[in-house]
Amino acid sequence: MPRLRQVPRAEAEAEIVTSMYDLLFGDRDPVAEPGTDTGTPGDWWTVFALVPDVLKHAVQGFVLYRSERRLLDPVLRELGQTRAGWARGSQFVFSQHCKALRALGVPDEKVEAVAGWQVSPHFDEVERAVLAYTDALVHDGGRVADEVFDALRRHLSDEEVLELTYITALYEMHAVMSRALRTEFDDRPEPIVEVAAPEGGGAYDVGAAISGQR
Repeated sequence: MPRLRQVPRAEAEAEIVTSMYDLLFGDRDPVAEPGTDTGTPGDWWTVFALVPDVLKHAVQGFVLYRSERRLLDPVLRELGQTRAGWARGSQFVFSQHCKALRALGVPDEKVEAVAGWQVSPHFDEVERAVLAYTDALVHDGGRVADEVFDALRRHLSDEEVLELTYITALYEMHAVMSRALRTEFDDRPEPIVEVAAPEGGGAYDVGAAISGQR
């Protein structure tokens, strides 16, 4: 379950909430009967419904990146979004945008290669530049090497680079929020925990033990 309360249909009053519930869940209460057509629980929507104007702002972002006014190739856009999900460790963002890449006709082997794009032969020069730029945005906090930016500029206009930057950074934000609030596929236990020693065992400093033999 997500970390924040979900808004049941009976409590949904704002138009943006009811309209999105109708669109995604039909006449169901998405809290009592969760599930979307893409296989997600749908609790991102029921959590964001807590603050309707925040939900509306998020929805406007979805509309913006899919607008016909966008100059950026949709495949490059989705490569950035998918890699942002992977790099930030959001299974939800990564999984959803793998589906979006496939919907655009990207073959399975290319979608599967996003995780290890650095050693994959499936990407051309501009795609590799987009993936490298995404890693610089997510992993390096926007510290982009001149060589990476120059590679982008060889293929994309200034307007396309700005769109790529905005959309990719937007989806890093969604990845961070999904993990923090444990929505959708990011509702997972923390994997980095102490593994208990066997019964009767205790702390053991291997370095000290080795040093003691010298």
